[in-house]
Amino acid sequence: MKRENFKSRLGFLLVSAGCAIGIGNVWKFPYVAGQSGGGVFVLFYLLFLIAMGVPVLTMELAVGRASRKSAVLGYEALEPKGSRWHLHGWFCVIGCYLLMMFYTTVSGWMLGYFFKFAAGSFNGLEGEAIDNMFFLSTLGDPGEMALWMVVTVVAGILVCSFGLQNGLERITKVMMLGLLGLIVVLAVHSLLLPGAAEGVRFYLLPDFDRAAGMGLGKVITAAMNQAFFTLSLGIAAMEIFGSYMSRDNTLTGEAIRICSLDTFVALMSGLIIFPACFSFGVQPDSGPSLIFITLPKVFVNMAGGRLWGTLFFLFMTFASFSTVIAVFENLLASCIDNFGWSRKKAAAVNLVLILIASIPCVLGYNLWYFELPLPHGGVGQVLDIEDFLVSNLLLPLGSLIYLLFCVTKWGWGFDRYLEEANTGSGLKMPRAFKPYFQFVLPILILAILVLGLRSIAWRIGVCAVVAALIFVMARREKA
Repeated sequence: MKRENFKSRLGFLLVSAGCAIGIGNVWKFPYVAGQSGGGVFVLFYLLFLIAMGVPVLTMELAVGRASRKSAVLGYEALEPKGSRWHLHGWFCVIGCYLLMMFYTTVSGWMLGYFFKFAAGSFNGLEGEAIDNMFFLSTLGDPGEMALWMVVTVVAGILVCSFGLQNGLERITKVMMLGLLGLIVVLAVHSLLLPGAAEGVRFYLLPDFDRAAGMGLGKVITAAMNQAFFTLSLGIAAMEIFGSYMSRDNTLTGEAIRICSLDTFVALMSGLIIFPACFSFGVQPDSGPSLIFITLPKVFVNMAGGRLWGTLFFLFMTFASFSTVIAVFENLLASCIDNFGWSRKKAAAVNLVLILIASIPCVLGYNLWYFELPLPHGGVGQVLDIEDFLVSNLLLPLGSLIYLLFCVTKWGWGFDRYLEEANTGSGLKMPRAFKPYFQFVLPILILAILVLGLRSIAWRIGVCAVVAALIFVMARREKA
């Protein structure tokens, strides 16, 4: 079967950026920045994005473009004979399913709030009534949660069922251009609000005294985590788009463009949220509730708040849905490549699988509610457990494996990676970075993995599993 390709370079960049741009940019980035010292956090975030995000992104794209296959077969095409690096490809598939088990629900929250603002459901509400809108009418209502999750899954699978160019690329182009337009309009509106300048200072001016008060080490760790996770690296979510792209441009240049779009959306999200918070006297460091409780309280007190709330959650819906359909494409491509299915069959099977797999998260806040201690501290429900497994284990572990595969003699090897990364016109990856890629970057990624765990037992256990897994994958069978 002939491999599909993107119709245009713009399509590749927007689809790849759409995969990276998601809840991590427009929900997590602002509230983590608010909790972690504002401008100092942003400064370190940009530093780590360049030092860690761009290199690993080029490696994931390189594996895809060189092999022209999805994760499992991509590894098989490039790995040394007898090694088992392709086992990680199956972990990537599992990671994508696990990500969608909760991401479809959160994307459904965005869609539900868009319709609630559009319908005027927030008109006249204030204080506790807005809290109840989220905790009772959304989280506490399994029927409503299921409805928006099903709409999200069905729409996403439908888009992908039309193919790469006619489905994913065509829809994502429109959605991403709409997202970029909306974010500029919303940011300009926030910046024109009374008192907005104070919010901008809080957000962008580095205040090391404030950061020190929170613990500079915690701020740096939070920035490192956010810079790394924002690109959805480690579960082949980006690798699949490498398999569809042309060889006309170098991967370093394309990776920088993707990271720039991703960062633009994250930074602009803060310019929407923080000026508005300061203008209406609400806490900008209120954590995960910032989007669903704090901001609705801002919108209902704002002139034209119904319109601005509707536009904001339309923007949020575009951001989250672009990731949903990008990951769905990865899952469909994996089924097509590994099992020889048609795209229609892959779409039908995955529709059923993802709908069933998403049910625990939908019911985890109501009918199946429980709390479980998490290895990174605190307690969590079904969504928190699924998020922990993806964000704190599969993403950093997967990125470490991609890195070692591309830069060590036991894998594909640095020379082959570098040749692929530098094929085409554009910015080249310098060979002088080899020692950094081989010795420094693995330590930084391992630090992210270990720092995400609180207890010594968990840290030792995970490191042992990592070492064993890499040994098994890199080991060659004896002739």
